[in-house]
Amino acid sequence: MKAQDHNLMVRIAEIEIYPEYIQEYGDILQKEAAASIQKEPGVIAIFPMFEKNQHHLIKIVEIYANKDAYESHLQTPHFLHYKTATMKMVKSLKLVDMDALDTKSMSLLFKKMAN
Repeated sequence: MKAQDHNLMVRIAEIEIYPEYIQEYGDILQKEAAASIQKEPGVIAIFPMFEKNQHHLIKIVEIYANKDAYESHLQTPHFLHYKTATMKMVKSLKLVDMDALDTKSMSLLFKKMAN
């Protein structure tokens, strides 16, 4: 079953941060991700990570209920703050749209993490 069968929008953001901004960027990103999950019912997951030995290389797994939820997310005050506050920190950004191979297992993952 593919993600589009349920209208999910799944994306991986690949971001390279200028090294001098790693801590500041991480602080802003953590607040934005938490606000998105808490305040937006259409945001299923925003899961930021950095490469173990290269903290300036960030990956964010983003899962939205649908494209409308994503479009709404882009207009929220917390996302707009993140975007403007980190603009000078970002060396490169690549957005990769994805399809889930197995949405059933994906929902089990989130249930398991809640326990």
